[in-house]
Amino acid sequence: MIFRNVPRWLLRSLGAVVLCVALVAVAGCGAQGPGPAVASGSADLGADPSGAARTDPGGVPDAVPGWARGMAVVRADALPRQARDVLAAIDRGGPYPYRQDGAVFGNFEKVLPRQKRGYYHEFTVRTPGERDRGARRIVTGGGGEFYYTDDHYETFKAVLR
Repeated sequence: MIFRNVPRWLLRSLGAVVLCVALVAVAGCGAQGPGPAVASGSADLGADPSGAARTDPGGVPDAVPGWARGMAVVRADALPRQARDVLAAIDRGGPYPYRQDGAVFGNFEKVLPRQKRGYYHEFTVRTPGERDRGARRIVTGGGGEFYYTDDHYETFKAVLR
């Protein structure tokens, strides 16, 4: 036999992978008929004639804006209440509870797309139980982008509104 010296656990794992690939292929990952393709693992909740994006069961649209492509995304209504409050304050133009709110965000970590200085601005999202500003922020972009971080700029999620 060809697989004489291969451990059984490895053979079983490979067999499971082959089975999964076969099941995915049978389930419809092949050619699709006319109409927009639905991302694997998402449910078609009905195409809107206006062109609005369909959403998957987690509530994230299949089609995301260009600025959010390749990033983790979160719907605004899925953010913590405090972050939604900050978005509402941004929409109103303030007032903001911290003097640093609205300050230029330098993007020194280079996690967000590179832009000229002054393109991004940051706003504090209160963290219950924290005595200082905490780690949560909303960062806005000059092109209408909104980003959320809960780990002090290490990672960001594009906020879909």
